[in-house]
Amino acid sequence: MPESMNAVVVSEHGGPETFEFRQAERPSPAAGQVLVRLSVAGVNYLDVAQRKGATPLRAPFLAGVEGVGVIKALGEEVTGLAPGQRVGWLAGGQGSFSEFAVVDASKVASIPDSIDDATAVAALMQGITAHYLVHDTYAVGPGDTVLIHAAAGGVGQWLTQIAKLKGARVIGTVSTKAKQDVALANGANEAIGYEGFADKVRELTGGEGASVVYDGVGKATFDESLRALRIRGVLVAIGGASGPIPTLDVNSLAGLGSLYVTRPTVVHHVRTAEEIAGRASDIFDWIASGAIKVPQVTQYGIADVVEAFRALESRGTTGKVVLKHSADSRHME
Repeated sequence: MPESMNAVVVSEHGGPETFEFRQAERPSPAAGQVLVRLSVAGVNYLDVAQRKGATPLRAPFLAGVEGVGVIKALGEEVTGLAPGQRVGWLAGGQGSFSEFAVVDASKVASIPDSIDDATAVAALMQGITAHYLVHDTYAVGPGDTVLIHAAAGGVGQWLTQIAKLKGARVIGTVSTKAKQDVALANGANEAIGYEGFADKVRELTGGEGASVVYDGVGKATFDESLRALRIRGVLVAIGGASGPIPTLDVNSLAGLGSLYVTRPTVVHHVRTAEEIAGRASDIFDWIASGAIKVPQVTQYGIADVVEAFRALESRGTTGKVVLKHSADSRHME
């Protein structure tokens, strides 16, 4: 008789209430996969998109995409990994809100003993996203002025710190005094409100504008983000918290200063095991050395998944929301 496990299932598309905590059959790893017992799972807006039906994933399905745990079994053709090894992933492990998940072996990163599980899962999706945005989407360096929307949010805090490590000047937008304090504590040179932010950026840069804008707000900020850029500046659209990004007239980019606009996604920046390992290694080294402070981690028990997503989607959280399955996997048998 197949073994069962605790699982979180989305039986139909909708709001947080569609997450169901139930028993399901424990999976077995296929060739090229590993079976992992979860200790923590990351809560992400990709989970929200899946739950609402905004991705090709059809209900019913096992929820969760990001996690950390201990390898329990290897599928055929898996090399370089072993049972008992701590690993984490941000892709290739659909069903990560369940007690066990099968994960593509090429998508896992080894977790150093010095990094606890909650810190590791807080660093994976958000840290690696910020890593590729600052190194690859736009190679930030000394002399650049970087505008980061929602600078007190999870990705915003990572972007701020990594951009500062690379020598840039950072201007962050925030909506409250408390979030302003968070942005400044992470190294932002200035933290400003959203009203009239393009004019404020130009004022702060002597009329030049920002080299790059990282915009995760979307509909409410997109047009003004374009106006905040310098000549040949880059607008990096990374989300639509306020609604879908408006349709763009490409011809308008010439009159605005020969601008560039891009909409990257993390899955195209973690395509190989080597790429994942390299980005994760940088992130974990920065954490271990103290160069990067991991944003606040808010933990919920896995049975409180509905409450966790309500908190995330109300935008009442900063940093990373994590679902806890069990004890830290450094101490799991």
